[in-house]
Amino acid sequence: MSILQDCLAAITPVDEQARAAAEARQPRLTKPAGALGGLETLGNQLSAISGQCPPPVPERALVCVFAADHGVQAQRVSPWPQEVTVQMAANIVGGGAGVNVLARSAGADVATIDVGMLAPVAGCRDERVAPGTADFTAGPAMTAEQAVAAVEVGIRTARRAVADGYRALVPGEVGIGNTTPAAALVCAMTGALPQEVAGRGAGADDTMLAHKIDVIRIGLERHGLATGRGAQDPLRTLACVGGFEHAAVVGLLLGAAEARVPVVLDGVIACSAALVAVALEPKVRGYLVAGHDGAEPAIRCATGSLGLRPLLSLGLRLGEGTGGALALPIVAAAARVLGEMATFDDAGVTEEHA
Repeated sequence: MSILQDCLAAITPVDEQARAAAEARQPRLTKPAGALGGLETLGNQLSAISGQCPPPVPERALVCVFAADHGVQAQRVSPWPQEVTVQMAANIVGGGAGVNVLARSAGADVATIDVGMLAPVAGCRDERVAPGTADFTAGPAMTAEQAVAAVEVGIRTARRAVADGYRALVPGEVGIGNTTPAAALVCAMTGALPQEVAGRGAGADDTMLAHKIDVIRIGLERHGLATGRGAQDPLRTLACVGGFEHAAVVGLLLGAAEARVPVVLDGVIACSAALVAVALEPKVRGYLVAGHDGAEPAIRCATGSLGLRPLLSLGLRLGEGTGGALALPIVAAAARVLGEMATFDDAGVTEEHA
């Protein structure tokens, strides 16, 4: 049995009895029922994930940044040169990127994994499947074997993180041009049109955005994915139009669900990968927390399709795992409310009248 098959077979549903216990506990806490809104719903989800009420606080957290390059950048879908992928990966390894700052602020660690850059970077864990994907407008971005190999990088990353004591994971990424395959994946998995979900990524102007939309359309049509058929064969869809970091994030989500730890999604790369992961195994959806809604329209399309409610709305568009890292304190707070807030009986507080 392959690593992927083994992982899929081991994923179990979240614990609905623990969720029900959390839902019953919430009105007993010293606050008006429902006064903490979505924080209460999140706490209930954390109970379901852990199988405990109250749930353990999901700390320590690890941001897993997967780095890769994209053949579709040959179509100039990003204003940034491709060598910036390697340069930014080195910046993350050195601790100077936005994700490092926000992870430190949240008390989280950062791991950087090279899953397919054109050149190696000292300090990145070397898990390169190949030096970049192919141009998906000319053929599949990956072979089927490469797609599975990249997914298994993510599974191994999740398993290693949990073995090292991490209890929450955030998928991050770096890769020039990677919002183009992300939008293509969202279109393929949901049936949305390229013009509905393609965004400006790292700063595309109007002309480049129009070109990016056309590139996505060409790729989808070439691979027979223009009518949203991708969910019928998610691994083929991933291989046709995805990226190595998208595939690794798919694996990270599967591995987190296998280990029953929450995953706080970042932006469009993570959300597009989540569509693939949930299509592979629907039980994964219960382990996902949407960190933010972001500036890329594909994020809202993906989270809406998955039925996830983003925690933050700050217009973020940096990627790297920044939005997921920024949301980590909210996730921890949701668990602490259930575990640390006094009940009416504990505090001797009179309850509201019926």
